[in-house]
Amino acid sequence: MIEMQEKSAASGSKQAATPIKVRKIGHVVYRVSDVERSVTFWTEVMGFKESDRNEQGMVFLRNASDHHTIALVAAEPGAVLGNPNDKSALGLHHFAMEVGSVDELFGIREFLKSKGVKITYEGRRGPGSNPGVEFLDPDGYQMELYAEMEQIGWDGKSRPSKFWSRATSLEEVVANPVPTE
Repeated sequence: MIEMQEKSAASGSKQAATPIKVRKIGHVVYRVSDVERSVTFWTEVMGFKESDRNEQGMVFLRNASDHHTIALVAAEPGAVLGNPNDKSALGLHHFAMEVGSVDELFGIREFLKSKGVKITYEGRRGPGSNPGVEFLDPDGYQMELYAEMEQIGWDGKSRPSKFWSRATSLEEVVANPVPTE
């Protein structure tokens, strides 16, 4: 990628607009230590449905009408997940999924706790102003369920940082809504 940018800059050519127009993020495929344990997590905790399994044991799960949104691949025995907060290593930090409302997040938080799922954060972090609940799956992957993500308007501008209104609990999210002016 850097080589491409350097060649383009050196030649003085103007970059053409990309023809790529992504409509949505289609699916996430990740390696897990125990496929069946992860299938149980995704179906019984996250509410996904199993669509298929292929001949290599890969499992395809859906949350709506697309054939799959999540797919699980078995890792080699003894494989371990690196720390997602280790900035010296490459890897997935977390992935997030939208739910209908902040009210739903309260019920989700209690449900996750009742299932023994480790919650790592709840509240509102800042950019995007989206309240959420963050937690670990059985292999330690960080996940987030969120609601009410800020939408970018016709002017293409995001809310100024002074309006981010960080919160460290869902209760604080409700008590201190995001300012609008």
